[in-house]
Amino acid sequence: MNRTGLLIALALALVIGLLFGIFPELDLKLAALFYDPATKSFPLKSDAVAAFARDGAMWVSWALALPALVAIVVKLLRPDRPMLIPGRAAVFLLVTILLSAGVLTNLTFKSYWGRPRPVMVTQFNGPWEFVPYWDPRGECGRNCSFFSGEGATAFWTYAPAVLTPPAWRPLAYAAATLFGVTTSVLRMAFGGHFFTDVAAAGLVSFLVIWLAYAWIYRWPLTRLSDAQIEAALARLGGPGYRLWQRWRGRAAP
Repeated sequence: MNRTGLLIALALALVIGLLFGIFPELDLKLAALFYDPATKSFPLKSDAVAAFARDGAMWVSWALALPALVAIVVKLLRPDRPMLIPGRAAVFLLVTILLSAGVLTNLTFKSYWGRPRPVMVTQFNGPWEFVPYWDPRGECGRNCSFFSGEGATAFWTYAPAVLTPPAWRPLAYAAATLFGVTTSVLRMAFGGHFFTDVAAAGLVSFLVIWLAYAWIYRWPLTRLSDAQIEAALARLGGPGYRLWQRWRGRAAP
């Protein structure tokens, strides 16, 4: 998560944004690679193995985030005990997955950006007109195409990758990239998203992770220590814990 990575991500965003903004039909051409005109469907959507791989990818991502959630919940319930994993890692993992895969995707863009999914556009036997990624005025009312929530969740694996030991980090980055790309291609093959949907998902996840890592670990004015985060969580959980101990007739430390 250095400046080189940020520059590469911004360059990709600029190139993809301009190219598909000027030539939006490229999205249709890429989606057509997975479409069968004879059956008027996206065949892989009915493949059980591909569907299992899609669901499995989401389970893998959330399984990687689960230790962070458990560590924070346990610390709030038992503020007298040390955290199960380092405080910064727990907050970093939980905040980034909630922002990239939850708030920015499902609560922001997908709820208000009316771009229809490939299976819903007239070019692929759907009822609605295709719109480019930059146009929010599509006919989709909810759970729309831009941008991909599952793509953002898959590319979020950059977050645990950045916390691996430096010697393993290049391999972890490569694995996260392969995982995100494979999951995104599956979403395209199912007719669930256009290329720009999954590309935006990957870039947004990367930028959220880069900024969160810089905020928590790197920037001198904002970076935190594990002890500071543990103390803050202990203060949050302290009143409830003391009330619980008093109710049990015990003295809380």
